[in-house]
Amino acid sequence: MAYTAGDLIQEDEYNIFVNFASSPFGYNHFAGTGSGVYGLGESSISTVSAGDTINASHWNTLFTAMDTVAGHTGDTLTSRSAVSAGDTIAIKAAVAADLATLAASVAGGCTGTSALTTSGELQGPTSSSTWYGTFTTEISATFSSANNMRFFFNAGGKIRIDPVRIGNGGTSGASGKDARWDDLYNAVGNLDMAAHATTRSGSGETLITNGLANGFHDLSTSYTTLLKLQDNTYPYTGNTIEIQAKLNAAVGSSTIVTMKIIATDGAADDTFDSGNLSGVDPQTNRNGQHEHRMFSINTTTGGGLANAYSPTSTAIVSNTTT
Repeated sequence: MAYTAGDLIQEDEYNIFVNFASSPFGYNHFAGTGSGVYGLGESSISTVSAGDTINASHWNTLFTAMDTVAGHTGDTLTSRSAVSAGDTIAIKAAVAADLATLAASVAGGCTGTSALTTSGELQGPTSSSTWYGTFTTEISATFSSANNMRFFFNAGGKIRIDPVRIGNGGTSGASGKDARWDDLYNAVGNLDMAAHATTRSGSGETLITNGLANGFHDLSTSYTTLLKLQDNTYPYTGNTIEIQAKLNAAVGSSTIVTMKIIATDGAADDTFDSGNLSGVDPQTNRNGQHEHRMFSINTTTGGGLANAYSPTSTAIVSNTTT
C-alpha cells in the first residue's frame, strides 16, 4: 500500500522509514549501526509487528530522532509538530525526502557538522637535532572497534597531521634551509583526513601528488599518498614532504589508521664539515629539528547525538632520521 494522504499508514510502511537497509534508507541504517558509509552509532528505533497500530508515540520517536540527527548534520527538515494520543494521525509530509537528506549527509561524512572538538597533540615524533637526508615517521590511531572507527569518520571526525620545525640547523640560529622548511610545512598547514576526502589549510609550493580526494573510506592496507609537496625555490627544490595513510584491514574490519610522513632533504647544496672553512657556520646547510604532530578532531554530543567517538590510543610506529 502506498504512503498516500488520506490513507492509514501500514506497519510495513512505518518499518521502512525506521529500518530499511537499502535505498530509501531507514533511520536505523544511517543513524544506528548501519554499514560502510552509513552508521553513527546511535540507538536504533524499534520496529512494529504485523497488525500493530501505528500510534502517536511511534511517530514522535521517529521524528524526534530525525531532528536529533539533523542537529548534528546541519540539515533543515520539514517542520512537524508532535502528536498526542487520541489525535487523528494524518500523513506527515516529506518523511521519505527528509530521511533521504539525512542519509546522504551521513554517507558524505557529515561535512556540515560543527559538533567537533580538536584534541591536544597526541603524538609528536621528532627528528635528530640537526640532519640532512630523510626524516620518516609512522603514527597510528587505534579505535575500540571497527564500528566505532566508522562512526567517528561518518559523523565528521578527522585525523590531523601538522608538521613543524622546532629547532635551528645553524650553529648560531636558523639557516636558510630552515626558513625554506618553514615555508614548505606552512604550505601543508593542517592536513585533515576525513571520511571521503582530505584537506590542507596551507597553500603554495609545488604540488607533486594530489591525493586529497582520498579519505578514510578510500584507504586500503597499503599506503595511499594524500599529499606530496616540493619546495619551489632554488636550490631547495629537492626538498619534499609526503603524507600517506593506510588501514590495518578493510573498512568495516579496520580498527587502526596509520599515517606516514616523509620529509626528504634532497637539496642540491653543500653541507660543510666543521673546520673546513674558517669563519663559516659548519651547519649552515643542515636542517634543524622537525616534529610530525598528530591530532584528532573528535565528534561530540554538541549537535544532539547521544554518542561521541574518538581514538582510544595512538602510538609512534616508527621514527627514523637517515
